[in-house]
Amino acid sequence: MRNWSVRLFLLTGSALLGGCMTLPANRTIDCADAVAGPVITYGPDGTARTEIDVLTYNIEGLPFPARNNRPPYLRQIGERLAALRAEGRAPDIIVFQEVFSSAASRAVVATGYPSIVSGPGARSRQAANEEGALPGRRRVLRGEIRPNFTNSGLVIATDYPVLNSNYVPYARGSCAGFDCLSNKGALFAEVAIPGVPGAIDVFTTHMQAQRASRVDPERFNEAHARQARELSAFAEASGSLSFPTIIAGDFNLRNNDIRFYYFSRRVPLDNVHRFCIEQPDQCDVQMTWEHADQWRREQNLHFFQNGEFVRVRPIRAEGFFDGGPSGPVLADHNGFRVTYELTWATQGAPAAMCPARGPA
Repeated sequence: MRNWSVRLFLLTGSALLGGCMTLPANRTIDCADAVAGPVITYGPDGTARTEIDVLTYNIEGLPFPARNNRPPYLRQIGERLAALRAEGRAPDIIVFQEVFSSAASRAVVATGYPSIVSGPGARSRQAANEEGALPGRRRVLRGEIRPNFTNSGLVIATDYPVLNSNYVPYARGSCAGFDCLSNKGALFAEVAIPGVPGAIDVFTTHMQAQRASRVDPERFNEAHARQARELSAFAEASGSLSFPTIIAGDFNLRNNDIRFYYFSRRVPLDNVHRFCIEQPDQCDVQMTWEHADQWRREQNLHFFQNGEFVRVRPIRAEGFFDGGPSGPVLADHNGFRVTYELTWATQGAPAAMCPARGPA
């Protein structure tokens, strides 16, 4: 208890000194300046198809004293992603979590992605608590203090234009334990893929931890349930049912059936792990999944939903910076990269937000 109290004091002090808890500035590009986009093929049956890939990556960007010696690893993350972009092998879209420190922010910028959106920030205003106190008693020395001392750590980066973006902090009273030090929430980006009708709605979040929050399960589970309700409401308000939806991030659902079943009811999208396990003929899994219900054993997940005109399905799932071909382990989470196939009828679909064009 004494050790965690000292760490809380030091982390609070470092935050108040300023400059260590920053998110990258938002920026985007116009369609005319975007990369050419993915290759689109047209079938004799009047359909078109293409592929995009999305990486979710918790980069462990916590500052001292929560973590020691992270800047060299974060610098490698930025440099390696920039090198992959130069080779044309980087993900089209990355959703980052734990971009808390200035070193983490620099790493994201160093990737070279031209479109970046982030938030909530440390001072982004939370909605009032309308659900009352969490079960149990408030634990001030375990982080349940106000105001938040760091941002949400959420960033979305892409080679494509971001037409619209938004974020929401989870409400006051929707956090437990040390998670309350961060202004956790959800982030949204409407991404235009050249040549694809409409756009793609992309969301990311980093939800309430379990034992790492250092409070009782009844308390951290209720906080997670509140966040699930708020994420669902935010996605419904921000996204468009006309567009395909991808929600990826660190959901902190691992080995917790209470959380998993409640989250599945509140956010009823298809789970990539489950889809790929149950339909192996449609999805190439380039990872070792030891369990038939692997989707319940993971923190880092993707969820997806078709749009009105464009259908989306995962066709490949692989680890990233996991010690394999993509690179060494550089954080306490491996990345999870999913390639999605997008298909649509060429007749009746709306125009692409960004028209297709030849290679630059």
